[in-house]
Amino acid sequence: MHRPLRALLVVLGVAGLLAAVVFFLQMPWIGSIWPWPTSRLSNIFLSSILAAASAPVLWIGLSGELAAITGGALNFLATYGGMAIYAAGVYLSDTSRGPVLLFAVVCAFFAAVCLTLLLWARRLVFHDNRPTPRAVRISFAVFIVVLLLAGGSLVLKRSNIFPWPLGPEQSVLYGWIFLGAALYFTYGVVKPVWGNAVGQLLGFLAYDLVLIIPFLRHFATVKPELRINLTVYTAVLIYSGLLAIWFLFVNRSTRFTSGKSEAVSDAP
Repeated sequence: MHRPLRALLVVLGVAGLLAAVVFFLQMPWIGSIWPWPTSRLSNIFLSSILAAASAPVLWIGLSGELAAITGGALNFLATYGGMAIYAAGVYLSDTSRGPVLLFAVVCAFFAAVCLTLLLWARRLVFHDNRPTPRAVRISFAVFIVVLLLAGGSLVLKRSNIFPWPLGPEQSVLYGWIFLGAALYFTYGVVKPVWGNAVGQLLGFLAYDLVLIIPFLRHFATVKPELRINLTVYTAVLIYSGLLAIWFLFVNRSTRFTSGKSEAVSDAP
């Protein structure tokens, strides 16, 4: 019944991963996708976001765990909605920036699609309803706090949040990305079943894999006043990556090869 939707999700997931490659390789036509001031590290960050968004979409399509669409739809609704409103405001203040208006329209369209998906998917039930391990739930709660603090500060254009300098437009847009992700993890806490948590962990793992090497290399050139930011950010990447690897690929009760009937070892 849901085969066409699953196929579409697979196609969208693969397309998103290809877009992530485009940003990571700094291809010259990035500007046609992202009409904002950018830099090498910012392009790599956007690559990590695209990878983080696409990995769960691809997994949902392949696995058929369509109830997991709800958390992703919440995430993208907040991100695209916030970006659309901000981009529209930027355009109204300078109507010569036509690409920004197009960006606002595209973001508004995707926000509307996400709202539709949210209203549809919230009635679905998870096939894998094993309880999410306690360590994952606690980690998600910590991630929520960090993302809300960082995202709110970025939207308010506070300086020295990232490990490299950001312009005011970048700051607001990245802030909405973080606030959307906070909603994603919030849904993981509110709906603590394993079929829901897998998407969050896959997204974080993809995000970590894209960023970890560039961040480690950035220690050689980071500005002294931003070194603490880079250190904290890198520590979060390492922790979240290890968390995802452990529960997705190592832990007997939750790894992809385990049966759904097995109890989660450290669940209450």
